Amino acid sequence: MYKPLPESLTIKPSGIHDLGVFADQDIKQATNLGMTHFKVGDKIFRTPLGGFINHSNTPNCEKIQLHAGSEEPFSKKWNLITRQNIKKGEEIT
Repeated sequence: MYKPLPESLTIKPSGIHDLGVFADQDIKQATNLGMTHFKVGDKIFRTPLGGFINHSNTPNCEKIQLHAGSEEPFSKKWNLITRQNIKKGEEIT
């Protein structure tokens, strides 16, 4: 079954802006939370995870560009990696 977010995350109202992504459980530093964006041809697409991440001047995650393998239908992809331990209930930024 397709799941737009990892089990450890949920979307709910944010104090930063509208809706945001929040931890449903404690998440360790350097955890790959999944793909946020991918590029097909000249177009970049957002995943549900990428569509609800809010900006912060002190982010707890970092968007990292990964090179897609030759078997992938897209040429580039970006994943979200935690920069620090994140506590249950904390917003992902």
